[in-house]
Amino acid sequence: MKIDEVDRKILREMQRDASQSLDEIARIVGSSKTPVWNRIRKMRDAGVIGQQTVLLDAEALGFEATFFVLIRTSEHEADWQAAFLKALRERPEVQEAHRLAGDIDYILKVRVKNARAYDVFYQALISEVKVHNVTALLSMEEIKATTELPL
Repeated sequence: MKIDEVDRKILREMQRDASQSLDEIARIVGSSKTPVWNRIRKMRDAGVIGQQTVLLDAEALGFEATFFVLIRTSEHEADWQAAFLKALRERPEVQEAHRLAGDIDYILKVRVKNARAYDVFYQALISEVKVHNVTALLSMEEIKATTELPL
């Protein structure tokens, strides 16, 4: 799908605050409601706009610790990878997981209440899948976090 400047304006507004009314978005982008709705629908159908959700304040809910977990493995077989991915998908503490190029095979972003909760997560993970090396880095302060793309 080709995205034009009006689409970009709509997307910027939806990224900023998806709870805005259609009327509000139309007013901000300088259009009327029906054309904006049609553009949003087309972008949803094309997969440009995915799942809409609510951002929660993790600390306000008691999730005060964020760990970045670096994983090295000597296992690269399909069965191991399937078991590893299944273990990650079943753990709500894992907010992000990336397979990397370079010395580290995977990096995880894990959000938990505290260090003890991280240890419970860690022990469960290594009981299910064999990993060569795990390094956990505790984030001392979140300086920037966004889901917005620079459109």
